[in-house]
Amino acid sequence: MNDWTMFKKTVLDNGVRILSESVQHLNSLSLGIWVNAGSRDESPEENGVSHFIEHMSFKGTSNRSSLQIAKELDAIGGLSNAFTGKESTCFHARVLRKHFPILADILSDLFLNSLFDPEDLEREREVILQEISMVEDTPDENIHVLFNRHFWQDHPIGMPILGTGQTVCSINREHLFNYKDRYYQPNRILIVATGDVDHDQLVSTFRPLFDSLDGTGQADDRNSPTPNVGISIHEKDLEQVHICLGGEAPSLRSKDRFACGLFNTILGGNMSSRLFQEIRERRGLAYSVFSFLSAYVDTGMLGIYVATDRQKVNEVLDTIREEVRKIVKGGLTEEDLIAAREHLVGGIYLAADNTDNRMMRIAKNEMVFSRYISYEELVDNLNKVTLDEVIKVAGDIFQYNKVSMTALGPIRGDEVDRSCLDFR
Repeated sequence: MNDWTMFKKTVLDNGVRILSESVQHLNSLSLGIWVNAGSRDESPEENGVSHFIEHMSFKGTSNRSSLQIAKELDAIGGLSNAFTGKESTCFHARVLRKHFPILADILSDLFLNSLFDPEDLEREREVILQEISMVEDTPDENIHVLFNRHFWQDHPIGMPILGTGQTVCSINREHLFNYKDRYYQPNRILIVATGDVDHDQLVSTFRPLFDSLDGTGQADDRNSPTPNVGISIHEKDLEQVHICLGGEAPSLRSKDRFACGLFNTILGGNMSSRLFQEIRERRGLAYSVFSFLSAYVDTGMLGIYVATDRQKVNEVLDTIREEVRKIVKGGLTEEDLIAAREHLVGGIYLAADNTDNRMMRIAKNEMVFSRYISYEELVDNLNKVTLDEVIKVAGDIFQYNKVSMTALGPIRGDEVDRSCLDFR
C-alpha cells in the first residue's frame, strides 16, 4: 500500500504530535484530535469524568453555542463524532477535502475552548444518566460492564467508561476542569488526519492553536491490574442468561498479540469459528455466541460471550470448555491457521479503505508504539505466527484457576456447574 500513501509526523515544541497519512486517490479526509487519557486514568470517585468531558465539549465554547457547533458540522456534510475509551478520548469527523479549514476550526474550538456551562452541565448529566440506564436495560451490553468490573476487580480499568449513577451525580464543573488540566497535557495530545490531506497545511493550521499549551498539571502514573478469578452471578428476571467468561491475554505491546488474535478468530471470531459452529450451528444452544479481545498497553483479556436458556447454561459452559480444551491440547491444523490468517488480513485491508479506520489506527499505534506501523509489517507479523504459538497462547489464557465468569439473568449461583471453568 505504500505506493499510494505517505505518512508524516511533526512534533511541536511543547510535545503535541501532528500526524498525517496522505492517501492520493480519495476525495475526503478524516481528522481526529486525540488525548492519551481515558477512564482507567480516573479515580473511583470521579469515574465517568472523561466521558462527561467528551459530552460537554459539544455544549458550547467561548466562540460557539452548542446549536452553532451542530449547525456548522451539519452544513459541511461531515460525519462527526467523539468517543471515550479506557485509555484514550477522541473528537473526530470525516469531510470533503474542501471543508478541512472549517472542520479544523470547529474541532479545535470544542477541544480547547469548551465552557462547561453549569446549566448545560446539569442537562447533560441527565442525558448521561439516561445513557447509563439504557445500558443497564440492555443485558447483552450490561453483562460486559459487569464482567469487566468483576474481572479487573478494584482497578480503574474495570470501571465503566460511562461512570455510575452515583459518580455521575457527584461530578461537578470543577472536576471537569481539574481532570482536563491533569490529563489534557500537550505530550498526550495527537492531531491525526488521513485521506486527501496536505501535511504542511495540517501543521500550519494547528500549530498556532496548540503550540501555546503549557501543560502545568500533573497526571498520575498508570499501574497494571491483576485479574480476579471466580464466578459472579447477578440474578435478574430476563428471558435468557447472559454469560461472559475469560482470562488474561497479551497486551497491545506483547509479542504474543498476533498469536492471540489468531486464536480469538479460530475460537469465536467469525461464523466458521469453533464456538459458533458447535454451540449455534450444531447444537442450537444459542443465537449469539462469540469471543472477543480487550487489549491495553500493559495487559489484556480474552472473553467469551453467550446468551442461552437457563436450563442450558451448564451444557453451554461444558461445550465451551471442550472446544477450548481441543485447541489447548493441539487440536489445530495448518488449514485452521491459514483460514484465520486470511480472515484477519482481509479485514485489515478492507478496513484500510475507510479513512476513519486509518486515522484511528495511526493514532493508536502512535500512543502505544510511538511510531507508524505499515499494513505490510502487520501482515508480516501475522504470517510468522506458528501453530505452536497459537496453542501456547490459548493455554496461557485458559490456565487452571485463572478464569473468571459473570452471569446475568434468571439463575442462582448454586445452579452453575463450577467445574466447567476447569480447562485442564
